[in-house]
Amino acid sequence: MGLWDGSYGAVEIRRVQPYEALKKYVCPGCHQMIPRGTGHLVAVPADAPDLRRHWHKSCWGRNK
Repeated sequence: MGLWDGSYGAVEIRRVQPYEALKKYVCPGCHQMIPRGTGHLVAVPADAPDLRRHWHKSCWGRNK
């Protein structure tokens, strides 16, 4: 069981628009950088919101 398979409750997905992306992040799906100003997704486990992660849209689609 892992972070995204329901062991931490439902996962809320939030869309981050390019103008909202003020920092760079590392995508847990591909371990590549998500640059500032790039639209992406934030996955937030309901029972562990401090474990939220920023994902490329395509990586989330492959790994959900």
